[in-house]
Amino acid sequence: MPITLTVPESLLSAEAEARVFAELTRALLAAAQLDGNPFMTPNVIGSLNVLPKRHVFAGGQPAPAAFIELTLPGIALATADAKQAFIEAATTAVEQAAEGRLRRDHIWTNIVYAAEGSWGIGGRAYDHAELIDAIQSAAAPALVAS
Repeated sequence: MPITLTVPESLLSAEAEARVFAELTRALLAAAQLDGNPFMTPNVIGSLNVLPKRHVFAGGQPAPAAFIELTLPGIALATADAKQAFIEAATTAVEQAAEGRLRRDHIWTNIVYAAEGSWGIGGRAYDHAELIDAIQSAAAPALVAS
């Protein structure tokens, strides 16, 4: 589940960049109720786009701002509560990582859903049912061991 974080240069320290991605990953897995799932955890991936300050805008003017985009299959974070949980946790993670250099109201989150059957992992396309099966099958050994 790709997470893309876009920020201007100097907003995050090198340590904060890695830390914020760990927090964004935890936020997604928690909101999706998939903490520790051996299929999903390694498939939460991401990229950090660090742009020159003059290339990041809010209100049409260069400004310190952060943009979080999460791409998911249509079955993930399907409820308003799950979306709110992710957006709140992700916003807090980025705000804390910026260590006072970013206003909370300059952090935007966008959740985008991939079309049915177009979710690809390792060269394999999954439809919703296949993805659910892979997630549940990966969790099954952990449930049996409990």
